[in-house]
Amino acid sequence: MAERLTGVPGIAGVMLGGSRARGTHRPDSDWDLGLYYRGEPDLAALAALAAEFTGGPVEVAGPGGWGPWVNGGAWLTVDGVPVDWILRDLDRVERVWDDCRAGRYEVGTQPGHPLGFWSPAYPGEVALGRVLGDRDGELAALRQQTLHYPEPLREALVAAAWQADFLVAGARKSARAQDTLHAGLCLSHALGVLAQSLHAHHRTWCLNEKGALAAAAALPAAPPDFRARAEAVLTRLGDPAAAVAAAAALVTDTRDVLNS
Repeated sequence: MAERLTGVPGIAGVMLGGSRARGTHRPDSDWDLGLYYRGEPDLAALAALAAEFTGGPVEVAGPGGWGPWVNGGAWLTVDGVPVDWILRDLDRVERVWDDCRAGRYEVGTQPGHPLGFWSPAYPGEVALGRVLGDRDGELAALRQQTLHYPEPLREALVAAAWQADFLVAGARKSARAQDTLHAGLCLSHALGVLAQSLHAHHRTWCLNEKGALAAAAALPAAPPDFRARAEAVLTRLGDPAAAVAAAAALVTDTRDVLNS
């Protein structure tokens, strides 16, 4: 499939991503293929190829069709196996990589990413993925670069942990006002920030919220029982004051680790 995709006009290369690239998949896990393009991908050719693989018509969302960061793609079922095609603008990925090397990042609103899409996910996907098709060798070259976590990005994401304190303070005010929704959103966001900062502290890419707590808890310098304590915050939202207190203690312990 990757070989055929790389032959589509505009597609520069194909990478296997997600849990299957990292070897953490389950038997029922999807196959995620990143389709890296330059200019405009030939959507008609992609749709025709998708129909050939699936035996029926497939809608292929063009750039921006799935939002500003995930971009577009298609959901396929091939011989009963779910296969996701995810478009990635290679020029944009390279610009984000340049930003990361300079210690710059952004967090954008994106459907499917409740804590926002953190731009370092772009180079992180390349670093953690497997190149399956590479017309001009560009993906392999970029992957080699992204294997080295940029120190300026590490410093910026570790420093971002201040947001967790700010979010907990906001949750505390909402808890007093019995605004469980706002308190819960603040606390979950604070936990997501801590996970990003812990990954950066260890020079490890964090791609999204899925599995982020477990992955952060497995890092060598994570506070003891990080995952259990984070999950306890979320399960205590029926008692917002208790959830805020637990979150505040976890934020303090985590920031102590980050600043040590």
